[in-house]
Amino acid sequence: MNAAAGPAEEMFAADQASRGLGIELLKTGDGSAVLRMAVTASMVNGHGIAHGGFVFLLADTAFACACNSSGPVTLAAGADITFVAPAREGDLLEATAEERTRYGRSGVYDVTVRRGDEVIAEFRGRSRTLARRAAEPVEGS
Repeated sequence: MNAAAGPAEEMFAADQASRGLGIELLKTGDGSAVLRMAVTASMVNGHGIAHGGFVFLLADTAFACACNSSGPVTLAAGADITFVAPAREGDLLEATAEERTRYGRSGVYDVTVRRGDEVIAEFRGRSRTLARRAAEPVEGS
């Protein structure tokens, strides 16, 4: 990434899983992020709708960008999702992540996944900040 890129942008640039699925990082702010993903044929399950794992991945990536927007390396400690409506092939989904609270090295973030104005899913992520800088490798990698 360029010199103006922040920690979330640098992390996303190295995220081969999300980028390989065509997820786009639209913007980040202090504790927030907006990402977009088009549902492709390879993301559709046996019921003809987007597999929930792909919707979760989009929300989880938005969560990761939001909780890493301020710099310290932060990982998911847990997350859950409520699927509200199905997504289908060709749908353009947008995930908006917002920090709700930070306490010590922990945080809580909410992500809403939408198709236009329609809510597709609500995600809540719990984060944990590590005691290391971004340039240091994660143990075991």
